[in-house]
Amino acid sequence: MTVADPEVYYDPYDFEIDTDPYPIWKRLRDEKPLYYNEKHDFYALSRWVDVEKCSSDWPTYVSSKGTLLELIKMDFPIPPGSIIFEDPPDHDVHRAMLSRVFRPKKIAELEPKVREFCARSLDPLIGAGGFDFVGNLGAEMPMRTIGYLLGIPEEDQEAIRKAVDASLKLGEDGKPVVAEVDISAMSRMFEEYIDWRAEHPSDDLMTEMLNAEFEDVDGKTRKLNRDELLGYINLIAAAGNETTTRLIGWAGKVLAEHPDQRAEVAADPSLIPNTIEELLRFEAPSPVQARYITKDVEHYGQVVPAGNVMLLLTASANRDERKFPDGDRFDIHRKIDRHVSFGYGVHFCLGASLARLEGRVALEEVLKRFPTWDVDYANAVQARTSTVRGWEKLPVVTA
Repeated sequence: MTVADPEVYYDPYDFEIDTDPYPIWKRLRDEKPLYYNEKHDFYALSRWVDVEKCSSDWPTYVSSKGTLLELIKMDFPIPPGSIIFEDPPDHDVHRAMLSRVFRPKKIAELEPKVREFCARSLDPLIGAGGFDFVGNLGAEMPMRTIGYLLGIPEEDQEAIRKAVDASLKLGEDGKPVVAEVDISAMSRMFEEYIDWRAEHPSDDLMTEMLNAEFEDVDGKTRKLNRDELLGYINLIAAAGNETTTRLIGWAGKVLAEHPDQRAEVAADPSLIPNTIEELLRFEAPSPVQARYITKDVEHYGQVVPAGNVMLLLTASANRDERKFPDGDRFDIHRKIDRHVSFGYGVHFCLGASLARLEGRVALEEVLKRFPTWDVDYANAVQARTSTVRGWEKLPVVTA
């Protein structure tokens, strides 16, 4: 007698599922490519072709009501300056302005500073017998890099990172706590820096954004107002800290589980850029994107009415065998034309080049000092959020 498999169930707030969602996401791709969760009232798409297509269809799957399920359900008021929560034409205007401060040349010039920040974190750990990929490196170097870009003193950077972490966490019961976090408090943390830079300009992003002129949607040439500027700085600080921290944590875990491939990379650093791309594909730091649906849509013979929320499971799409053969296998030699870990379409991540630079340099500097390590799983702690996925603590033992 064959016992039928239970109905597949996916819940972004379930800690047990989040520990390893890939088996469930595979079942969704195979059995329920359009999935509906009655408990939280959302739909989800898990296949590459659907995630890619819907990510670029911004008029139908909009970001202006939020890109987190809980924000959309709360009808949370979106503050100005949050381009990830905007749609064209406002998004295009603001993105074009912000892209000037993320010019490829400017990002490339950061490499010596990123390398210095890595060395400051790692050098004191040589001979210590181990370190924490997140606590000692992943949470330190990205924070210092963004702080350096924004001109924020190092003594204040830790408080900002903790505020960002708090805004993303889920409670012990698995429910989002975003309503309990005073989002405006993070903005207030930046106000004194804005006032200081207005009177004492410097060569940093804060000064550049204060002085940047752009043509808004009404055709008026102007500078960012205070609320917009605060929104941008909040966004840069949050995005610049959180996802790169998760990428570095995954590098520690995944390469420990694939020691032969790690040895290859240690012996040949030219493999590191593709290794970073494979890490991003294999363990996307931001695995789920929410969109509000503006008109009735049809997927797999079922109509989804306007006004519903669609989750685009980008991390599932990255392992879809229809796009990536043997997608659940980590392979540093995999040929990757693109993945969707940085999004796709108009919302492709502005900070992608910075994240790639930080990931590459971090892995180079780790392997120089620690070519082998094992994860101390007894003391590792997975972070619990509904939007980013990774490690809060990832201690490793080194030789």
